[in-house]
Amino acid sequence: MSGVEGGPALGGEPPEPPVLEVASLNRTYETGGVSVLALRGVAFTVAPGELLAIVGPSGSGKSTLLGILGCLDRPTSGEYWLDGEEVGGFDATVSARVRREKLGFVFQAYNLLPRSTAYENVELPLVYAKTPRTQRRERVLEALDAVGLADRVTHLPTQLSGGQQQRVAIARALVNRPKVVLADEPTGNLDTRSETEILATLHQLNAEGTTILIVTHSDEVAQQARRILSMRDGEIERDHLAGANGGARTELR
Repeated sequence: MSGVEGGPALGGEPPEPPVLEVASLNRTYETGGVSVLALRGVAFTVAPGELLAIVGPSGSGKSTLLGILGCLDRPTSGEYWLDGEEVGGFDATVSARVRREKLGFVFQAYNLLPRSTAYENVELPLVYAKTPRTQRRERVLEALDAVGLADRVTHLPTQLSGGQQQRVAIARALVNRPKVVLADEPTGNLDTRSETEILATLHQLNAEGTTILIVTHSDEVAQQARRILSMRDGEIERDHLAGANGGARTELR
């Protein structure tokens, strides 16, 4: 995909390989004997350390795309490369391994275990990965500290605000040190103050090098990203830059 007009500066460092790349991605569903094309030739790349928003109305294809990027679904045709590995055609077992090792997920509904502490909720992916206990403790505390919850380790979800619960979910997404964090409507259940808190957390993590993709229906949330993919009818309608405060946009194509 072409970058900003004019290309990289002469004499600059060569760009890093993309951490995520999709090419000619199509997804067709069969519904009542009728074929529905949910994705149509989607193609884009994501560089390491990007903060990218994917927006579009209901039915635009963004949820279908997220399912494929999260290795929860497979494309009908096309390619999906993650961290240099072509993962679009993997079976369920290998896809589960990719999700565990390379992806972190943040959902609108937090999905925390109600009877488990913040520490235990964040630890869960490491338990599934059979990480040794001593390493688990270090990484859980590191992840909770990264989202500003080092003093909430023993709190249950019911003892935390909505914004704090979502920050626990973000810590859980980070604890396996993924290549990409996929955030699906991460502020959808939050009030304005908590939304601001979560977006600030995501910005801070991105500034520290975490690659983040946010899927959202909110233009205001999308404007917090540096780059926006706007989808409609299963296609990428625009790929553009946006100022963090809704400033002028620069077309990428």
